[in-house]
This record gives sequence, C-alpha cells and structure tokens, in this order.
Amino acid sequence: MTTGTSGPDGTAPDLMFLMSWATHALAQEHAAALSGLSISTRAYCVLDRGLTGEFTQSQLGEMCGIDKTTMVVTLDELERAGLVGRRTSTTDRRARIVTVTPDGERLVAEARQIVAELQADILATVPSRERAIFLDVLDRLVQGRLSTFVQTDRPARRRSSRAA
Repeated sequence: MTTGTSGPDGTAPDLMFLMSWATHALAQEHAAALSGLSISTRAYCVLDRGLTGEFTQSQLGEMCGIDKTTMVVTLDELERAGLVGRRTSTTDRRARIVTVTPDGERLVAEARQIVAELQADILATVPSRERAIFLDVLDRLVQGRLSTFVQTDRPARRRSSRAA
C-alpha cells in the first residue's frame, strides 16, 4: 500500500483513510502479539485501565471505548478466567466495581512488556527526530478535536476483528 504525500488527484492525503488503515493494521498486530497470552486487545485494555484505580463497569467501558453489552461479555470472560472480580459499589447499589486479581496483575505485566516491544518496533520505522512530534500530534488530536464522538443517525461502523 502506498499513499504518497497526496491523494490520487494531487489533493491532501485522506486523513480518514490513513488513520483507519493505521488503526486496523495496529489492532491486528496488537491482537497477534497478545494471542500467546490468550487475551484479546479489548480484555487487555480493561485489565490495564482497571489497574489504575477503582472503576465501575461503565467507567471502564467508557475508558476503553466498549459498549455496555460488550463490556459485560468481556468482564464475564475475565471473571471466569480469574483475572477480575466484581463487587457492588458502596455508593450505588446498581453499579459494580471491577477489581483486577493478582493473576490479572501478572498477566497485565506480561502483556505490557509485549505491547511495549511492539510499539517500539513500530515506532522504530519513524525517524527518531520525528517520533515525539508524531506522538504529540496524535495525542493533541485525541485530547482535543477528536476527544468526543459526534452523535449521528448513521454511526460509522468500527471494523471488527475476530482476534480482538
């Protein structure tokens, strides 16, 4: 796949295409890298974020970009595997707090190492002087203009992956 520096008609590159392609390719590599641990990228996200504080299922789902139904299925799988536990919130009886078990913590430590190696390998293709700029620009987009999802009658379908 080559895109060059401009679109087919000489216009600016198609931002949607470039980001979509990069996201899909990265997700596939991420899933393949974590497959040896028998964990999906979605489950990894839930476990990784779950270690950063005490969160409800809904909060973790929002942090990982996972809808409620998928979040419940993911947590059921993680709970059956002994990687998380759920308890009722002390402030809201309807909410469930997710806690990562010691086995989950060990798995996250292994997964973080794998993810760090993958990211280093991928970022090594970007010249070192440009790497920090590239990451800063992506972070600014995600923290700023692209920090929320626009509501629409016809939402964009997210590309799914059996490995994720």
